[in-house]
Order: sequence, then structure tokens, then C-alpha cells
Amino acid sequence: MEDRIDELELKYMHQEKTIQELNEIVCRQDLAIELLKREIALLKEQSLMMNPSASRDPDQEEPPPHY
Repeated sequence: MEDRIDELELKYMHQEKTIQELNEIVCRQDLAIELLKREIALLKEQSLMMNPSASRDPDQEEPPPHY
């Protein structure tokens, strides 16, 4: 009986360690995702500043000057 309890305690400790490691990984991934979201938003903003007509509908576009 004592051996079974020891074995269960060992399994529990391994599971706790695994859960903690997975939690740390998820936290790092969440930070990375938030950083990527900010970078994408910044890139979108820069893209719109460089080419604002790309975000407009063709109906809203001013006609080109005629030569």
C-alpha cells in the first residue's frame, strides 16, 4: 500500500511540474501574440499612410487628372 501511495505522489509531482511548464509556455505565447498584434496594427497604419487610396472603395476614389 505504501508503494502505491508513493507512486501516486510521484505522478502527482510530475503532473504539477508539467502543468507549471505548460502555463509558462502559454504565458510566453500570449505575450508574443500581443506583440504581434501591435506590430500588425502598426504595419497597417504605416501602409495606410503610404497608400491611403488602397483602403478606399473605388466609388470614393477621385478621378485621375486628364492630360
